[in-house]
Amino acid sequence: MLQVASDGGRITGAVTTQWYGPVTMQNARLDKGVLTFDVRNLNDRANPTRTWVVRRTTKGVRLEGQLWESKIHAGGHRGTVRDAEARAFRFQTLPDWKAVEQVPLAPTPPMGWSSWNKFAEKIDDRTIRAMADAMVSSGLRDAGYVHVNIDDGWQGTRGPDGGIRPNANFPDMKALADYVHAKGLKLGIYSSQGPRTCAGFEGSYGHVQQDAQTFADWGVDYLKYDLCSGEYFYADADTVKRSYAEMGAALKATGRPFLYSLCEYGRFDVGSWGRQVGAHLWRTTGDITDDYATMARIGFDKNGKPGHAGPNGFNDPDMLEVGNGGMSDVEYATHMTLWAMSAAPLLMGHDLRETSPAMLRLLENRDVIAVDQDAKGVQGKAVREEGALEIWSKPLADGSVALALFNRGDASAKMDARAADAGFAAITAARDLWRGQSVAADALTFDVPSHGAVMLRVEGK
Repeated sequence: MLQVASDGGRITGAVTTQWYGPVTMQNARLDKGVLTFDVRNLNDRANPTRTWVVRRTTKGVRLEGQLWESKIHAGGHRGTVRDAEARAFRFQTLPDWKAVEQVPLAPTPPMGWSSWNKFAEKIDDRTIRAMADAMVSSGLRDAGYVHVNIDDGWQGTRGPDGGIRPNANFPDMKALADYVHAKGLKLGIYSSQGPRTCAGFEGSYGHVQQDAQTFADWGVDYLKYDLCSGEYFYADADTVKRSYAEMGAALKATGRPFLYSLCEYGRFDVGSWGRQVGAHLWRTTGDITDDYATMARIGFDKNGKPGHAGPNGFNDPDMLEVGNGGMSDVEYATHMTLWAMSAAPLLMGHDLRETSPAMLRLLENRDVIAVDQDAKGVQGKAVREEGALEIWSKPLADGSVALALFNRGDASAKMDARAADAGFAAITAARDLWRGQSVAADALTFDVPSHGAVMLRVEGK
């Protein structure tokens, strides 16, 4: 719905959409019968506004514009007061701020699989069941990967009572949850506090408590809650926190244990308050993609403040791309090393039915997984940097220390691990975790390939 008014000198108005409610006109101007105006852009800090245009045509008017990924090319005609009343957006009021007591469900970072990186919104019941089967048959479940998460794209419409229904690709969510549970796995699902999800499906705006109860009734164990179109309503720290607390309280009220994942791209220092809304992990960045440059930028530079991480609350630099084919085996080993050193959730994102033996060895390496899953819950960090070379340290619960030698450069480099890197006066024992063998404590110098990593577990005094 396009609404325009003028006092003769200033043009005002808004475009109301199902996704974002009333999008207010900024800097509106009329020139030779063409109305041009700017709108606040969504989820794009580099381009904070977008320009929209309204033109007169022989059939009425034509509106053209874009907001984030949503393109609008719509014809229209003059409406009535009744039309405007019917199209008016129904705003919801957030509850006042109240901290949500966290249920301690994630003593170590969650491990599992999520559908988005490989399948995006093109998912169905059959694929989710196949992924559950593959997690068992491949040994991934026994290595610790237990969450099977349906990301965006499962939603259908709401019934007369407002209850969310899955689309035709998911005929029976309760039966799907039962199937996943019978495999010794857990089922996750996805929603947004906005009217629409990132892929344009039905969000939870105005139905938060109802959706939480529906998810509980289906037997869901994990919720990823993505800000998406909610950004247009909750654009500051206060409203974002309250919108996440609203769902956190709703999940808790169901009485069913939910692992709660926040996806608001690391804004407003989310790690400092994630636990206060009942969450167990929180995204620290925008979406990962299957290339070394993006993975490295996120993993090295956008992985959250280490002080925010610990048992039952972890920084989430996004899902794993291991096995999707965009990086080399060396780069995928770096990906796993970096995520394990960061105490990051290990959520695979490839087609598990097509896991190569090399990728399976990376994903199932018990020594590397043990570093990620260490009970101390410490997020490792760089302790020494020499140009493109970084040495990271992560203290472990048994008193040993994980060290990682990262070569971010474009050529092979010789790197060494030192006792001081681990906080020891001397290293007394060392194990190369990727090679699966002990190494001499006095011979910790390695040729590290470009974009590669060496990962050690050392003991000392």
